[in-house]
Amino acid sequence: MSTPITHASFTLERKLDAPVSRVWSAFSDYGNKKKWFVGPEEWTQGESSLDFREGGSETDTGGPEGGFVSSMKSVYHDIVENQRIVYSYEMYLNGERMSVSLSTIEMESDGDGTRLTLTEQGAYFTSEDHVEGRKEGAEGLLDALKAFVEGN
Repeated sequence: MSTPITHASFTLERKLDAPVSRVWSAFSDYGNKKKWFVGPEEWTQGESSLDFREGGSETDTGGPEGGFVSSMKSVYHDIVENQRIVYSYEMYLNGERMSVSLSTIEMESDGDGTRLTLTEQGAYFTSEDHVEGRKEGAEGLLDALKAFVEGN
């Protein structure tokens, strides 16, 4: 039997009550990113790194104590300061690759705040229900980003 593949894309938008420079710093500064780009409270943190530059990479590994291990490995392809980040990333569950995605984050000033748009195009090596789970996970991370940059 062949390995399944599902192609899907989604776009998420957020209005953030923070200037673009603060939102940018939440992505580009490792210390800031670790304050909001985290798994659920019960997860333990494993390997984590950020080399935020074109050609640079990011890793993040974690999971519930004694449970599964979720890993993300990304490469940055295009970075335009305070405007755009384009990166590809692979997601692994217990060492098995689950997906490969291309993501674009766009930021633009909106009054005193920022309008952020995240677009993801993915190839998922699992059933379709994992696509909806990825979208929900991305929404949760954007909610955490919003709370961080707005100081909540």
